Amino acid sequence: MLKALENISALYANPTRFMQLAARLHAPLWALALALLAYGLFRAFQVPEDYQQGETVKIMFVHVPAAWMALFGYSFIFFASVTALIFRHPLGHVAARAAAPVGATFTLIALVTGSLWGQPMWGTWWVWDARLTSMLVLLFVYLGYIAIWQAIEEPTRAARTAALLAIVGFINVPIVKFSVDWWNTLHQPASVSRLARPALHADFLYPLLIMGVAFLALFFALTLTRMQMEILRQKLRVRRMRTNQGA
Repeated sequence: MLKALENISALYANPTRFMQLAARLHAPLWALALALLAYGLFRAFQVPEDYQQGETVKIMFVHVPAAWMALFGYSFIFFASVTALIFRHPLGHVAARAAAPVGATFTLIALVTGSLWGQPMWGTWWVWDARLTSMLVLLFVYLGYIAIWQAIEEPTRAARTAALLAIVGFINVPIVKFSVDWWNTLHQPASVSRLARPALHADFLYPLLIMGVAFLALFFALTLTRMQMEILRQKLRVRRMRTNQGA
């Protein structure tokens, strides 16, 4: 199994082969993501009002999957960066750079929807508790990663510096995940990813899981599209350099 994965990785390490694969996956992946998103939103709007939260509970179907994708996106960047630094995989830096704005956007969505959801529940738009603060720090780490790519002109140096930040910044991911267990916060503990039976009723759980899968498909669709754009940008940069040298 490991050998097969290594063979697949080696096969698509070539950017040209990867672009051929991406071209075949592009339309089906986007179709799947949009179909799941439409169905998930339809199911979410059908759920009954919560006896405490009323209609505001429906914010959960955007907030929770966005928070999941915020953590998943940064984990994706971390593993892509490790792959690029240790195994010298040529697409590692491309994948990490492509995923960063996507993950940052999901993080911002999670923060904004969390504020909208929290205001009627807590009576305030923001509290400096462990979960919210660590999620805000995650957004800043995302923005710092993106800024490094923009600030350093030399691509190799920018890639290495950004990868090191991605690896160091990963320490915040478990802090976000387990903050509600380690500290006393206003944020509710996990109600889906529990070893025991989930606390959510099936009327809420199934639409939430559908939205989670939809956001996951959307993450990969956006990241794949951005990877294609980044590879084309690199090819254009090389072509311009060769043209200038020839002149």
